[in-house]
Amino acid sequence: MNIEQVRDYALTLPGVTEDMPFGEDCLVFRIEGKIFLCLNLDSNPSRMALKLAPERGEELREKYSGITPAWHWNKRHWNDICYEQGFADNQIQAWIEEAYRLVMSALPKSLQKKYSQ
Repeated sequence: MNIEQVRDYALTLPGVTEDMPFGEDCLVFRIEGKIFLCLNLDSNPSRMALKLAPERGEELREKYSGITPAWHWNKRHWNDICYEQGFADNQIQAWIEEAYRLVMSALPKSLQKKYSQ
């Protein structure tokens, strides 16, 4: 996937908004104001920071060299994924959905119902 495909996919998830609260080089995706994905627009290689359960992040870091603790984020919960380094599109999409679902699960039940399909 390229950066536009990552952005387009993230925006297909129910209730997702985007903004740039940290400057012009960082595009943030949220559900109900809670961040689940951050695209670094100036990085080389291209990378995104995803919020994952700590044990899941550790598992992926051990398995893939293209996944590391996220730069400038809580390294226990956030993971940098170099999404243009050989990962299949459906794998990137699955990780984005996983981050989305994790953040969604922490929202009040009334808000979760709003987006249930």
